[in-house]
Amino acid sequence: MSFMGAVQSAFANFFTLSGRASRSEYWYFFLFCFVGSFLLGLVDGIVFGTSMNGLAPISTIFSLLVVIPGIALGFRRLHDIDKSGWWLLLNFVPVIGWLVLIYFLVKKGTEGANSYGLDPLGGGATAGFGATPAE
Repeated sequence: MSFMGAVQSAFANFFTLSGRASRSEYWYFFLFCFVGSFLLGLVDGIVFGTSMNGLAPISTIFSLLVVIPGIALGFRRLHDIDKSGWWLLLNFVPVIGWLVLIYFLVKKGTEGANSYGLDPLGGGATAGFGATPAE
């Protein structure tokens, strides 16, 4: 998936917690959020300086706009490795939880259909729902 395709898909599926998302879709959207926050933080610093006591209104608005699609995309990314989206709650476990979650998010998705839907990359889509990939 392309960078722009990933960003468009994340916003198009704003509240969709079902289905699956590929690694490229997740990490391109993560890159979009990281770069957007960084650049808008710079804009906040230039426009507002230190007069707002560390508040950054432009980057805060951006963060609020991407938090829901980011959570939904995280759910779909975990579905791609056949895990429940509730594993995202590992974000609240310092260090160990983050490391486990990063491992899950970089892991290759299951090939073919799994209990959360068809492969987002199209591999094994003809095998049928719930089928295991041939070895």
